[in-house]
Amino acid sequence: MSLSDTTIRNAKPREKPYKLGDAGGLFLLIQPSGGKLWRLKYRFGDKEKKLGLGVYPEVSLGEARAARDDARKLLAVGIDPGLEKARRKVQAKAEAGNSFELIAREYIAKRTAEGWSASTLSKAEYYLGYMKPALGRFAITDITATDVLAVLKKVEARGRLETARRLLQFSSSVFRYAEATARLASDPTRDLRGALIAPKPKHYGAIIEPAKVGELLRAIDGCQGSPVTLYALKIAPHVFVRPGELRFAEWAEFDLEAAVWTIPAGRMKMRKPHYVPLSRQAVELFKAMRALSGDRPGYIFPSVRTTARAMSENTLNAALRRLGYSSEEMTAHGFRAMASTLLNESGKWHPDAIERALAHQDSDNVRAAYHRGAHWKERLEMAQWWSDYLDQLRKGADIVPIKTGARK
Repeated sequence: MSLSDTTIRNAKPREKPYKLGDAGGLFLLIQPSGGKLWRLKYRFGDKEKKLGLGVYPEVSLGEARAARDDARKLLAVGIDPGLEKARRKVQAKAEAGNSFELIAREYIAKRTAEGWSASTLSKAEYYLGYMKPALGRFAITDITATDVLAVLKKVEARGRLETARRLLQFSSSVFRYAEATARLASDPTRDLRGALIAPKPKHYGAIIEPAKVGELLRAIDGCQGSPVTLYALKIAPHVFVRPGELRFAEWAEFDLEAAVWTIPAGRMKMRKPHYVPLSRQAVELFKAMRALSGDRPGYIFPSVRTTARAMSENTLNAALRRLGYSSEEMTAHGFRAMASTLLNESGKWHPDAIERALAHQDSDNVRAAYHRGAHWKERLEMAQWWSDYLDQLRKGADIVPIKTGARK
């Protein structure tokens, strides 16, 4: 006899559990506590088994019968519904731990352990923050190219073309990591090639005319505001490292007696340590900065809010704006273009020595290793010549064409 809702509602608990049977092996187990549990009795492989189908009234009589019918369809094709339920439970648990956010954080942790710089880590967290509201909680296997594109198009619609491009790169890296760790069949963003508006190439504003370089150096000397910012601006043209490499500099990296700054691999774009020869002027500036900051450990150029963080990436650019230079005219990154242009135009230095000073990686590892040793002496001489030349420009003396002398 089949069950009815009235029969189920009126069923009272007894001293021992008892069953109320329905058709097809379905029954309701009434517990002494009053609980009413749906069970299905079936045979698989000559063994009698039972499958839990939920609790009444959360699972209604109609829903229990539908679950019974689904189980019997599996039995008809040789699948044990009990094992299938266990497999789905394991899969659901795995997917709960395979959300886009969790895998993205796992990927970020991996790359950080491999040597990501603090600035690259910060950007990755920034990109994840963009993707998290829309995709963060979803299982990575459930995310489609359309889902990702919807997020990117919203960013693109605000005119942030470069941000949209980098978000696509970051998302693709996360998907490829999930694929490499056997949690995803393929990267869905492969289908998005050509879907975004290509941003125009960005050129950092840089002053490369000698007379205007002199004007800039004199303007920096008259800069008002934080002494830390002033010293960073004064040092930047002498060492012409990337802004992030300067901002995150620590005293432990310096040997001022030997006049060498060793930037660790983790902060370098090419993930290799970079050795910066320091001119007399650069050494004096760093010594003055040390006198200002004392012997405290940590960042040489800390944030204005706390010494536990490095100076903001916008600090030097903001200082240049206050000096009257627009972003098209000069940026913190522009000191590198300034040095590269004028050193090359001087004709005094081997182009490979200049490239090595700029920490541009040679694609030939053997050639790169050779140049690291072969050009060190030349780089020492070049560093001092460059600082002397900057002093000449700062003084505003008659600017003599620098294309003099044969290249070394």
